[in-house]
Amino acid sequence: MLIVDAQVHLWNAGNPSSPWHRQVPAYLKNDALKEMDAAGVDAAVLTPHTPWDPNANELCIEAARQHPDRFVILGSFPLDKPESRGLVDTWKQRPGMLGLRYTFTDPAQLTAGAFDWLWPAAERAGLPIALMAANFLPKVADVAQKHPNLKLIIDHLGRPRGTTPLQERWANLPEVLALAKFPNIAMKATGAPSYSDEPYPFRDIHGNLHRLYDAFGPARWFWGTDITRMPCPWRQCVTLFTEELPWLKGRDLELVMGRGVCDWLGWKR
Repeated sequence: MLIVDAQVHLWNAGNPSSPWHRQVPAYLKNDALKEMDAAGVDAAVLTPHTPWDPNANELCIEAARQHPDRFVILGSFPLDKPESRGLVDTWKQRPGMLGLRYTFTDPAQLTAGAFDWLWPAAERAGLPIALMAANFLPKVADVAQKHPNLKLIIDHLGRPRGTTPLQERWANLPEVLALAKFPNIAMKATGAPSYSDEPYPFRDIHGNLHRLYDAFGPARWFWGTDITRMPCPWRQCVTLFTEELPWLKGRDLELVMGRGVCDWLGWKR
């Protein structure tokens, strides 16, 4: 079975500004490949996080250039710079680059419409966009409805950032489930162990995982880790899905564990 992690960060510019990630000055392709090999992970979607490392796009491009069978990228460029608008049409010409990924710490940036040029431009260019969307779910629905040929991806099961009580952690679940009605919205089932208060196999989140899977279906629900902030080894992130969820089997399991994200992003393996 092909196993593709839907989100991994690489960096080389000092400790991450996020306290939830490994506080190490660098996490490079060789670090990721060593852990991937040990865990039986075939490939990964790299998501450069430029607030930590301004050169993260280039770091990931080099990884994808050297290992095109192991890495592809959802990259980013500054949306507030006029010259960025010219990058959309040629974005996929960069090695491994298949789409975009953004984390908006201030949802007002979106709701005010300052970046509304991005959606039609990405739709025309066939660029999928992944989003940390927990704080602006209505905007995601609006974009999906207005741009039906734009592929959107909700990161991290639609969970909010930070550590909160379990009940608050899943408080927006009905709103996230409602987004599944849009066929152009998919979900990364990434970071699942970090939303549990229990040790492996994290049974307190199984029910919510099942609800999200039922809503989005196996072709729009992508396993992954965001490994540098996981409370468990990469292998346990794999077996949580392959061994501990009895309702996830057969071809559906293959889609969730890798085939689905490759199809969504157009990764021709």
